[in-house]
Amino acid sequence: MLQTLLLVLLLLAVAVSLGAQLGLFAGRMPSDLGTRDGRLKPPSMRPNSVSSQAGLYPDHPQRAYAQIEPLPVRGDGPQTMERLRRIVATLPGAKLARSDPGYLHVLFVSRWLRFVDDAEFWFDPRAGVIQVRSASRLRRSDGGANRARIERIRARLAA
Repeated sequence: MLQTLLLVLLLLAVAVSLGAQLGLFAGRMPSDLGTRDGRLKPPSMRPNSVSSQAGLYPDHPQRAYAQIEPLPVRGDGPQTMERLRRIVATLPGAKLARSDPGYLHVLFVSRWLRFVDDAEFWFDPRAGVIQVRSASRLRRSDGGANRARIERIRARLAA
């Protein structure tokens, strides 16, 4: 009985690992990323995202959880965006998906299960800050991973 249970657990672990390596936990690239009318996509309806623009959606059920401060501009917007691009490129699991002068989309892929988080950074010239949104594609809750990552980026940008 114990041997059977161990064999089943081993096979399950192998199946999960193989599925992760094949990208089964990556999820689909959202089709609605980017800016529209001076806004990034709203935060997720689940507690798996952060957004510096969460306050623009007062009826959003996860607004309080998702709220995070925008990143400050140091120097001017283009300089800050270029510095930000260099910083995120050095982070574990980072893959640059799109880099425009005022917008950056980065995929963060977790090491073992290959979960994907989409992080967006947009220079908001009206507010003079870098608006940010970061969300997990599949996980219901991210355990604070997106918030922690953005705060690490904030600290490196300030250094």
